[in-house]
Amino acid sequence: MSERRACKATGFCRMTVRYKTTLGDDASLHGRMKAIARERRRFGYRRLHVLLRREGFEVNYKRPVRLNREERLTGRRRGGRKRAIGTRAPLMIPLRPNERWSLDFVADQMTDGRRFRMLGVVDDCTRECLALVADTSLSSVRVARELDRLLAARGKPRMIVSDDGSELTSNAILAWTDATEVEWHYIAPGKPMQNGFIENFNGRLRDELLNETLFSSLTQARASLLRWQIDYNTTRPHSKLGWQMPMDFAATFHSRRDRTLRSVSSAASAHAAQPAREGKSNRRNKRKAG
Repeated sequence: MSERRACKATGFCRMTVRYKTTLGDDASLHGRMKAIARERRRFGYRRLHVLLRREGFEVNYKRPVRLNREERLTGRRRGGRKRAIGTRAPLMIPLRPNERWSLDFVADQMTDGRRFRMLGVVDDCTRECLALVADTSLSSVRVARELDRLLAARGKPRMIVSDDGSELTSNAILAWTDATEVEWHYIAPGKPMQNGFIENFNGRLRDELLNETLFSSLTQARASLLRWQIDYNTTRPHSKLGWQMPMDFAATFHSRRDRTLRSVSSAASAHAAQPAREGKSNRRNKRKAG
């Protein structure tokens, strides 16, 4: 039986029967995606797609979705807490680096049951993790000392946002703000959404590192936190930055400043080239006066 009669008898379209796939071999893509997913277990298909394209794989985002589903690479989503229902005002995003910093504490424990705390500091504009300090105890004097170190390395911020914990409302912090003339803003009690940038960072830190790692000593915890901080700033794509890395996004502000200075200088030169018109009006005024 011919192909035409066979397709007519079975109800199939002849184009479908003659179609030959043009897709390439997914073996290399498959293997690389599985390797990245094993290394970064909490990444979804969007971040996997960004990392694959960064390595030179020209793929549409749908192929990582399909491969992710076939290999069951998606990690189980952890249940979140109940959130309030209602309309919320969005947080204002700073327009320049060092305009506003956010800081908060995160707690975890080691395998032997000892607990330790971490102090995280984030730039709300560039989303960079400026500091990630771990110790068994973090007093207000230690917080002030770490902030002094950041000021010496990065410069003075205009504002720092935090909650009203006892370490952050002590005399040591009040004396530090008076000495450095940095504005310190405390959020309302029981309103962590007012400090959403550091809360989002804490969620990523706990989901991608703390819940995936067993710490046996404080030294190991500090080394792991340092590696994760470097990876967060230089390798991990951030969805709110157009899938850029925070450090790459921060580097764009130098070019923006240069463009702004060029536009200001061109406007100033154009304004300086106007005396001819003013001279004409002056001659007319003199003629009227004569």
